[in-house]
Amino acid sequence: MIRTAVEDDLDTLVQLIHDLARFERSAGSVGIDRSLLHAALFGDSPTVFAHVAEEGGDILAMAIWFLNFSTWTGRNGIYLEDLYVRPEARGRGIGRSLIAELASIAHRSGYSRVEWSVLDWNEAALRFYRSLGAEPMDEWTVCRLTGPALAALAGEGPPAG
Repeated sequence: MIRTAVEDDLDTLVQLIHDLARFERSAGSVGIDRSLLHAALFGDSPTVFAHVAEEGGDILAMAIWFLNFSTWTGRNGIYLEDLYVRPEARGRGIGRSLIAELASIAHRSGYSRVEWSVLDWNEAALRFYRSLGAEPMDEWTVCRLTGPALAALAGEGPPAG
């Protein structure tokens, strides 16, 4: 069953985020905790949304997403920040069902797209996404400003570099 995440799911969601980070070889990069995720999902002005796949009371997978905007289409879209299916639940169509739910939300809401990033070494994920009809955006490179470089550019730290 795919459903919108509720506050009682917070601990499991945080654990799944940590599990995903370990899978993506970035366990040391995770700084989220229950209170940060609670504020993002359920605070006064939620900035993030989450859906879970549940079976027999157990959460098997999650999709965490937020709205973005395309100046080219003039419409919002969905950015899928994290999709994670527990290893023992893979191959059962759960990831597809979660992405299909986001596609349904986007379609009903008049959004122009659902997009996400995938690590270039994750061949299984790339094959799966292609099977859904997703097109890799090979000509685009993701850029990120964070840490000391972010502080420096904001005028709050020493010059980067």
